[in-house]
Amino acid sequence: MTELHLIPTLAEETNFLGQQLFGKNTKKRTALTNRLLDICARVQDKDFLLIHNPGGLGSTPLDGLLEWERSIVDGVVTTIERLGYSCPLVQYFRSDNTWWAHIRDTKEQARFLFKGQSQKVKEMAAELKFIAEHFSNLKILLIGVSQGAAFSNAVIRQTSELGRVYSIELGLFFPHMPRRVITERTLAIDNNGIIPDPIAHRNLRVSFKAYITAPSRWIKYRVEGKPQNFTHCINAPGHDYNWTYPEVRRQVEEFLEIKFGSKDKWEAKLP
Repeated sequence: MTELHLIPTLAEETNFLGQQLFGKNTKKRTALTNRLLDICARVQDKDFLLIHNPGGLGSTPLDGLLEWERSIVDGVVTTIERLGYSCPLVQYFRSDNTWWAHIRDTKEQARFLFKGQSQKVKEMAAELKFIAEHFSNLKILLIGVSQGAAFSNAVIRQTSELGRVYSIELGLFFPHMPRRVITERTLAIDNNGIIPDPIAHRNLRVSFKAYITAPSRWIKYRVEGKPQNFTHCINAPGHDYNWTYPEVRRQVEEFLEIKFGSKDKWEAKLP
């Protein structure tokens, strides 16, 4: 029989995971421990954990998101709650929201874009496995658009053995298409039902124009005294998936209703 004093605490377990992932980097280990302990506290007695992977460089908090991306997050939360489930929401940032961090992470971002390789994917996959092991009835739902969708899909590929991890992916950036894997737990939307998405469907002329003109648009806003997040300056009509678009909302709601149904009906099936 295991003695109680030999059972590791949750904090000790998160610290051990941090050692495995980051070695002697105490700053990263502490950040991981704090994040996991916070998540574990929030999902106690909850049905879902919703994780939003921001698009772009992966550093934008909810209040700084493009309106349409925020509408998707809010729409998913509302739908899950309408079905009767409790669902705390967290964000997973792939970079800090500073110019220095973006410059520092350029190599990592490029490696993920062109090769699909990212240390952040391994780290998030390890965190999800940790959470799943400690909360056996918890369902985990990833929400991502564009680069965030690609990141979610890469994490799904790393956690294929976890049957309770689901993903909603919208507007996947086309370089990731050959690597994408769609399972029965994945909803992939590449068209908003109104205008074809040039970023998802490899329309190079429109895509390159959107990114090439973005810096001048960013400078213009700053000169006018109305600074904008760089992501807000990328103008690619069709690469938006607003919750108000009927086809987008229909597909997301159907996916959630088919996979989970209402909590009352789900509980009625239990023995």
